[in-house]
Order: sequence, then C-alpha cells, then structure tokens
Amino acid sequence: MLDFANEEQAPVHSKRLGRELAMEFLFACESKQELPGAAEFDIFLESVKEEFSLEENRNTRRAKDYAVRLYEAVTCAQEKIDSLISGHCRNWEFDRLSGVDRNIMRVAVAEMLEFDEVPAVVSIDEAVEIARDFSGAEAGNFINGVLNSIKNSTTENGN
Repeated sequence: MLDFANEEQAPVHSKRLGRELAMEFLFACESKQELPGAAEFDIFLESVKEEFSLEENRNTRRAKDYAVRLYEAVTCAQEKIDSLISGHCRNWEFDRLSGVDRNIMRVAVAEMLEFDEVPAVVSIDEAVEIARDFSGAEAGNFINGVLNSIKNSTTENGN
C-alpha cells in the first residue's frame, strides 16, 4: 500500500484508494479462504486507517464507500468475473496468477461491468498502475493485455 503517512506524497484520489482497499481486502479473504461480510470489511478498513494514520475526512470516507461498492460488485459476480479473466489469460492458467494480480483484475473487471460512470480505459489504467505498485512492471503489462482483451470482447458483445 502507499505510504499514506508521507506528507510529501500527493494525496491519493478517493477512487484510487478505494480500488486499492478493495483489492487488498479481496486478497486477504482469498488468502484466508473465506468470504467475510460487511462487518469484517469495516474492521479491515479501521486497521488500515490506524496502520497508515489515515485521517477521517471526505476523501477517506469516499474511498471507503467506493471500496465497499467494488467489493460487493466483485463478490456478487465473482464467477462471471473469474470466467472472463480466465478466458482472456492467453497461455496462462487462472490458478497460477498471483493473488494480487488476480484481485487487481477482479476489481477492474467489476468496475468495467458495473460502474457505467467509469470509462473502461480508466479502470484498466488504474489496474495497471496498482499492479506496478503492488506487483511489478511485468504484471502491469500482463494485466493491461488481459483487461484490454476483456474490454474489447465485452464492447463487441454490447455489454
């Protein structure tokens, strides 16, 4: 996660922070092999706020709300999302993806499918940047290719 305590760093946009929080919570759930509900998500968010000294302000409230929306979108359509990702991972097995990369893509695909107010290219660009921060440049390139393929296929099918 970004160093939120670093005052020299520009403030993170609420949607970007929301994407990161949703990805991290999904990754934690997957690691524990459980799918907790809203109460556990609140506990997770509180621990992040404490760990990174996040102030309670409009930006963090918006980030939390966006993270919750993303988390719910992923969990409600995870089978469809995973199928899309799996179908567009050329020469790569879905189960071999790193947990971080898999959940970055889940968040991006959920956003592309369910958040009409966010252009697909924005979801893809954000996923690539988050991958570069959390996983590495090569992961960002791979994720970019998979998500662009999904975007093109869902656009062609009228989704």
